[in-house]
Amino acid sequence: MLSASDNAILTQVGPDKPMGKLMRQFWIPVCLSSELTADAEPLRIMLLGEKLIAFRDTAGKVGVMDHRCPHRCASMYFGRNEQGGVRCVYHGWKFDVEGNCIDMPNVPPEQDFKHRVKARAFKVLERSGMVWAYMGPRDTPPEFPNIDALQIPAAERSIFVHQRDCNWLQSAEGDIDTSHFGFLHIGSLEADDVDPDSMHKWGIIGRAPEYSVKETPWGTMYAAYRAADEGERYYRFAHFLFPFITFTPNGDFDDLIACTINVPMDDEHTMSYRVAWNKRTMPLQNLKSGEPIPGLAPESDFLPRTHDWYGRWRLAANVDNDYFIDRDAQRTISFTGIQGIGRQDQAVIESMGAVVDRTFEHLAASDRMIMVTRRRLLQAARALDANNETPAIVDDPDAYRGARGGSFLASDKLDWVAAYEQKLGEAVRMPAQPEPQSV
Repeated sequence: MLSASDNAILTQVGPDKPMGKLMRQFWIPVCLSSELTADAEPLRIMLLGEKLIAFRDTAGKVGVMDHRCPHRCASMYFGRNEQGGVRCVYHGWKFDVEGNCIDMPNVPPEQDFKHRVKARAFKVLERSGMVWAYMGPRDTPPEFPNIDALQIPAAERSIFVHQRDCNWLQSAEGDIDTSHFGFLHIGSLEADDVDPDSMHKWGIIGRAPEYSVKETPWGTMYAAYRAADEGERYYRFAHFLFPFITFTPNGDFDDLIACTINVPMDDEHTMSYRVAWNKRTMPLQNLKSGEPIPGLAPESDFLPRTHDWYGRWRLAANVDNDYFIDRDAQRTISFTGIQGIGRQDQAVIESMGAVVDRTFEHLAASDRMIMVTRRRLLQAARALDANNETPAIVDDPDAYRGARGGSFLASDKLDWVAAYEQKLGEAVRMPAQPEPQSV
């Protein structure tokens, strides 16, 4: 059971909160690069509890700044994005992507003081098809994290984005909870239903695995493992990476290059980015007959976009329509009656409430990864808040290379960490893929 005070530390992300301060030490995804067009209207962004705008200027550079004009606090969302900057429609003051005031047209030239006025703007770069901002205190931001999934060439990369009406930690903990897969997603399957040559059948045969968990330089990792054929174990590895990235185990370890980024919009809303290598294998998609596994086909219909702070990437299946649950399908072919892995996840984590009351929980051995990850986050947030101690990973971006999610078979004579390191050395890796960036 987690105390109410610890739960507050873990879930509150404002600039004056311990977790909010911790997250601001890292590069934070703002939006997809494709959402911004040169000289087009600004985009409203809610990020870590702050109301911002993002825009692309005439030259293609991106700006991310507080939505309030430094003059009289009118919203720059209504601004004119034109000729190298965004101009406030209230009095015409204009700001470039770095927040510099470059025009003050309602003030006589001899009284102009634009060189002393600056909008609160953030350092920005574009990587992996996304805009990233550094919202922390350093004059020079840390290096960008060296994560395989964030080095995928554009032609081989897929990104799925959707908003979740819940706290970021609920979203992240759903990713690192392995035992729910055998119930929520494939609870209706039996081992005889799938390809007998697939190693993933062992996840159906044994729905209550053993667990090993450890802290790592990048955060935490676990192995869920079951006995397989004689002399072998079936492993599923997953990771939590600071500040809110997860690697899930749902794929072959050799080529599963993917991550999920659970970006807090505020304490009660999360923007989830799933970045993946589209050339990887896709296990457990079909029954041995070749027919699709009932309930797993992806579904990604979105509501029409609106211009409010929460108007982007909202799924059509949501709490208001019970995620289109089909009770007949639940009784006959689908464990949940809800279509799609992502929608199934969304239904259960949003059903907990916007911010789950963790004092109500009764955790089990299957929740060890969640326990250790919470402890790691609390330690890091407190160390920064009390002693200004930054996690070492902030300044060691290559340490992320030690993390890899996925499943494999290994000898039962090997220790779980030794089995992992052996497979890590054999896995496909992404070379660095430098992309155009603006800072």
